[in-house]
Amino acid sequence: MTPANRVIINTAILYGRMVLTIGVSLYSTRLILQALGSTDYGIFQLVGGVIAMLAFLKNAMATSTQRFLSFHQGKNDIESQRSVFTNSLLIHLVGGLFLVLVLASLESFLFEQFLNIPDNRIYAAKIVYRTMLFSLFFSMVNVPFMGSLIAHENMIVVAIINILESLLKLAIAFVLISLVDNRLIIYGWLTAILALLILLLYMGYCFRKFDECTLQGFFKVDKVQVKQLTSFAGWNLFGSLCGLGRNQGLAILLNLYFGAAINAAYGIANQVAAQMNFFSATLLRAMNPQIMKSEGSGNRDRMLRLSMMASKFGFFLVALIVIPAIFEMTEILELWLKEVPDYTVIFTQLILLSILLNQLTIGLQSALQATGRIKLYQSVVGGIILLTLPLAYVFLKLGYAPQSVFISYLSIEVVAVVLRLYFARIIAGLTIRTYLERVFAREILPVLLSVICCYLITTNLDFGLRFLLTGIASAIILAGSIYLLGLCEDEKVFVHQFLTLAKNKIYKRQNKT
Repeated sequence: MTPANRVIINTAILYGRMVLTIGVSLYSTRLILQALGSTDYGIFQLVGGVIAMLAFLKNAMATSTQRFLSFHQGKNDIESQRSVFTNSLLIHLVGGLFLVLVLASLESFLFEQFLNIPDNRIYAAKIVYRTMLFSLFFSMVNVPFMGSLIAHENMIVVAIINILESLLKLAIAFVLISLVDNRLIIYGWLTAILALLILLLYMGYCFRKFDECTLQGFFKVDKVQVKQLTSFAGWNLFGSLCGLGRNQGLAILLNLYFGAAINAAYGIANQVAAQMNFFSATLLRAMNPQIMKSEGSGNRDRMLRLSMMASKFGFFLVALIVIPAIFEMTEILELWLKEVPDYTVIFTQLILLSILLNQLTIGLQSALQATGRIKLYQSVVGGIILLTLPLAYVFLKLGYAPQSVFISYLSIEVVAVVLRLYFARIIAGLTIRTYLERVFAREILPVLLSVICCYLITTNLDFGLRFLLTGIASAIILAGSIYLLGLCEDEKVFVHQFLTLAKNKIYKRQNKT
């Protein structure tokens, strides 16, 4: 199978998985909010927010292992792959334990001096915090196995496990609905048990199927390999923690100024944001191994071309959903949640807009990862992202409304986009003019046409389930304008290959039946 066909097939598998898991996840959130109520749900999002954002953190850390495995696969070096895996597993075991111990030591300070939680819910919140530490450890240990699966581009197994995880989360939601007491505590424990089960599934498959996944030599530490992995993973972790710190820091600021109830609105907005990030990460997960392998084989031009394609396709795929969703957010949330907590609509609209901004350079992050030179990039961009918090604090201190914190979020995101372009130029040799011509300039008209379409529908029509018309009309206009105006010739070839491959698969299946 050619690399292009492998990317196409993996993309199709992952997006098929995504359609199922997003639907199940959103319905599960509705049931959990109904079972816990706004206050307890807000407490869970506040106390266990590190786990709510763990998919982002986990994927960022998995990139470290996957980068080195894919890089050495490009060189056909199996011994280096084994060294990468065993040393990565050791690092994540030790690192996971260290992180859990640090967070455990902060429990008294958080609950007795810092967080604003009703007195009658502090005990339950502490139990949830402890169960989240278990979940955190299991998820950290899972990172090398996930990285190995992605490096091998074995997306069918990833899809199956993700679907199973979503279905089990739905089962947990139904369990909570049936309970009368201690729902928040039980939810925390069931979440931890689920994290352990997912770890065991990844471990069982990887140890059985992949030659580099072995415990042989586990205690023979390769100091050079450990140094490379820890440096790379450490700077990745720093960048991820800056993003996590921004999101959780905003949750804490909102909590301190407006109480636990508003964290329900922020938590729901982050749930939607997580699904959109998942939508984009799905494409990157399919393309990243080829980006890394291209760099490993010394083909820098192909690596940069794939990273620009990932930026453009990621942006357009998210825009297909985000643009009509922003216009129809009130109706969507009312249909989904029935009772929508205050500020949920505006929070969700603004956080989706920030995600769309981030997609402008999402593929360039993979290009920088592929080079392995990420220290300066992560330290500067991560530090800039954290500036969101003092800026948001100033807005709240001056008495502005809760949604004002997202002004700081959006402003800093614009700066981060510019910095990613700069670092891609000085580290990976990207020509900014080429990026602007191939990516940014070709995104403007399709997005503008979609926005005009959504605006005309929402300002001139008013009927039940209008969001379906808005979404379909926007998708048709955006998809058509993307093909005519947004794609370069080589990208049109990629789309044609995808459609031809899908057509052939369907034709073969029909002939068999």
